[in-house]
Parts: sequence; structure tokens; C-alpha cells
Amino acid sequence: MAKVRKDGKGRVLHKGEMYVRSKGLYSFSYTDAFGKRKYLYSKTLEDLRDKELELQRNRVDRLEAYVMAKADINYVFDRYIATKSELRSTTMTNYVYTYDRYVRKGFGRKQITEVRYSDVLTFYQALLEKGLSVSTVESVHSVLHPTFQLAVRDHILRSNPSDEVISEIKKKLKGRPEPRHALSIEEQRAFLDYLDKPEFYRWKPLFVTMFGTGCRVGEIIGLRWSDLDFTNGSISINHNVTYYPRSDKGYRCEFQVSLPKTKAGIRTVPMLEKVKEALELEKKNQKQYGYHSLVELDGMSGFIFCNRFGNLHNPASINREIKRIVDDHNAQEEVKAKREHRDPVMIPRFSCHITRHTFCTRLCENETNVKVIQSVMGHKDIQTTLDIYAEVSEKKKKEIFDNLNNDNIF
Repeated sequence: MAKVRKDGKGRVLHKGEMYVRSKGLYSFSYTDAFGKRKYLYSKTLEDLRDKELELQRNRVDRLEAYVMAKADINYVFDRYIATKSELRSTTMTNYVYTYDRYVRKGFGRKQITEVRYSDVLTFYQALLEKGLSVSTVESVHSVLHPTFQLAVRDHILRSNPSDEVISEIKKKLKGRPEPRHALSIEEQRAFLDYLDKPEFYRWKPLFVTMFGTGCRVGEIIGLRWSDLDFTNGSISINHNVTYYPRSDKGYRCEFQVSLPKTKAGIRTVPMLEKVKEALELEKKNQKQYGYHSLVELDGMSGFIFCNRFGNLHNPASINREIKRIVDDHNAQEEVKAKREHRDPVMIPRFSCHITRHTFCTRLCENETNVKVIQSVMGHKDIQTTLDIYAEVSEKKKKEIFDNLNNDNIF
């Protein structure tokens, strides 16, 4: 029969427990997952047994943090990304690029088991203070949140420390200027009309096509002459051209053909008459001035829009041109309006994506069937369509009531 061990107060000690007189501490010895002897210490037996219960609970939950004692966030992210074999190469590259640029060399070195909600919140706030936009922070969150979630599923963490952080960030940002919405009809017309100036005229076919189709910028860049059906007046959207840093190329930016963003992105867009005229003008210009696309990507060639050297436009270059056109317009419009004693029509700075949002807004202003709008836009989630439709409907509602006031119906 095993001898019963007791402490100085006559209390029975459990297996692995002992009182170390030289240290004045109670201890509990156990073997960890690597077969190494470990010890828990406490001044009182009660506290020691609380620690024993916590250790047992961790073991039941497979949460022995000491197994991952040396694992940082970078290690878990690399494990996470290795499991995402279903991702398109462009998406995979974008995820890795975002993580490497904003997380890996700093926050990513933090030990995974030490990360708390407040740590993630502080990290996101620091990114905002550096001048990053909320959308960029959301991109960082889109790679960090599933990384922590993997740790939860692997029973390394009990809960995801990044849960609800983005909601808190947006709550704190209330009161800041809202992101720009679609251009008004007046602003859109002012921009397109300004392209008739000789120095901007070569850009008109591109921007008319962007404003007149609502295509994503990658779909516009990848548009080929063979995707056009002038007879039936339609445009086939069946691929996308991305311009991302490639991790296998030392993060050098390169063009690459991929499928549209979602399955819903594969669609046919009716060709507006203005768009048809713009595309015919582009074909005429290329013939007259002797330039055309020299690019071949994954066996694809005959791309419509290119610069004078035959290379494709990238999104950044298009955005730079938008800024140049808008700034030039506004500077001249301000002087012209002052001379004509009227309010100037100022165009807000906008990006490629705003041309898509503007087209969707015009569509919502003239079409009530949201399924039709969803199909034309290639929205995977109809909620995206409904959100834009609701915004337009709210403006239309005010216009209707303003008209009722003006009509003096009472």
C-alpha cells in the first residue's frame, strides 16, 4: 500500500505534489507533450491546485500553450496559407503580399498565445495613424482573422482575439468624412466632356467604356477586340487581368490573366451606343496613329486599351491620369466660372472603382429590377446591389417629395 504523503498542516498531497521547504513553495510536477519534466509552483496548496485544474482543462481542450511556446503569428499564418490550395494564384499572392508588407516584420513576430483583443485593436489603430485607409486595414484583417481562427481550430487559442475589432475601429471613426460616393450626372458629364481637349482626347474611349459598362478595372484592362460583338451590341466579360506583386518574382509587379473576381463576374454586358462609338473611335485611332497592343498573356492577345508603346495600362497609371484630368479641369473651371459669374462645377477626385460605382448608380436610377442590375454588374452577393439601390432610392425619395412641394399639391 502506497504511503500517504501530507504537508506540514496534515493535508494529504496528491500525486505529483510536494512541499519544497527550501523555497517555501508547493510544487506540482508533470510531463509535457515533449516528454520533458515541468513544474508548477505556488505559495499555497489551494493556489497550486487551481493551477493544476487549469492545466488539466488545457489538456482536455488540447490547449497546452507550452507546445506552441515558440510559435509566433508568422508561423501560424504560414500554416494557414499552406492550407489554402483552393485560392487562385492572384488571390494567394495578394494575401501573402499584404501580410508580408504590413504584418510580418513587426506584429507578426508576437507570440501567438500572448495576443489579446487589445493588441489587435492597438495594431490596427497604429496602421491608421500611419496614414493607411480603412479599406487597407480591412485587407490586413482579412488575412489576420483567419490566421487566428486556425489557431482556435487547432486548440492553440480559446477565442479569436481579432473578433469584432474592425467593428470597433469603424465605430471610433464615426464622424470622419465618409468615403466618396458615385459621381453625380453633372460631375460625370463634366469629366467626360473635358476629355475632348486635345491633350486628353486619347483617353476618352477608355473612360467612356469604364463609365458606360461598370466593369471592374481588371476587366477593362483585359478587354480584347474578340470580346466585342458589334452586330448584337454586347461585350463578353470572361476574364480579368491583374497587376499584382508576384511573391515568386521578388514582389515585382506583373500582369496576369485570371478568371473574373467571382463566378457571377462571367457575364455579358449590353453595349450602349456611346460605348460602341468610343470603341470604334479607339479602333480608328489605333489605325490612324499606328499603335496597338503588343502584349500576349497566357496565350491571349488583341487587348483593346494600351499606351503608345503597346503596353497595357495598369490601375495605378489610370488613377494618376484621372487625378491629372480632374485637377486640370477644376483649375480651369474655377477661373471660367468666376469670369461667367456662376458656381463652378467641381469634380471630386475619384478612383477607377468609382466609375463602376457611378455606372451602377445610373443603372439603379433607371431600373427597378435588382436581379437585372446584379446580373449586369456581376455582383456575387445581391446585398451589394441592394445597398447601392437603397442609397439611390433614398435620394430619389427626397427628389420626389421636393417635386411634390414645388407642385403645390395641397
